[in-house]
Amino acid sequence: MPTLSISSTARTFSPYNKPFLSRQTTHPHNKLFLHLAHTSSSFLRLHPLRVSINRQGTMLKQQRRGIGTVCSSAPLTVRSLQWISTVSAVVLMLAKGTAVQKSYLVPLFALQAPTSIISWMKGEYGFWTAFLALLVRLFFFIPGELELPLVALLLVIVAPYQVMNLRGAKEGVVVSLAIVGYLAFQHFSGAGSLRRAFDQGSIIATLAILCITAVSCLLLI
Repeated sequence: MPTLSISSTARTFSPYNKPFLSRQTTHPHNKLFLHLAHTSSSFLRLHPLRVSINRQGTMLKQQRRGIGTVCSSAPLTVRSLQWISTVSAVVLMLAKGTAVQKSYLVPLFALQAPTSIISWMKGEYGFWTAFLALLVRLFFFIPGELELPLVALLLVIVAPYQVMNLRGAKEGVVVSLAIVGYLAFQHFSGAGSLRRAFDQGSIIATLAILCITAVSCLLLI
């Protein structure tokens, strides 16, 4: 009777067996941990609230840097100095408590006024303003302080270009500084002393004189 023999071949697993190295088993808990880590990292990268916070932080940093730059580099320009001189001259025209001859402020205004104001005076609106002011002056009484702006407007309108070319030149700055020096001498001489020039009645005129003098000196530099 033939005998049936079942022989089983035993497999030996060794660390040098290549299929054993290529087949790596992962524990289910490890798979879950890797999945959660990947999901949380992608959530943090793509979360809109986090992105918006980062953008706001970046914008705030840029704004702070921009503000610091603007604040640190804000020098006085010629245009700003001209505006300071113009406002001070107008204030001095209307101020009381000073002994200066205010008619000298008219050429000073024409020499140191900003270009935008001079262009407006020489334009159509300036002509109409001068025409209406002259009509009012013919039929009504205008105080002397209010006549000075009208005289300044007429002087700028009828001034030849040779005179207007002095604006911004060294010669015009020297003339302006001479006028300001004379006005300051009149003001402080009329006040009697430096302390009286800063009294309540004449402090506005004194501050206007000091502003005009400082602006003229800075423009000469």
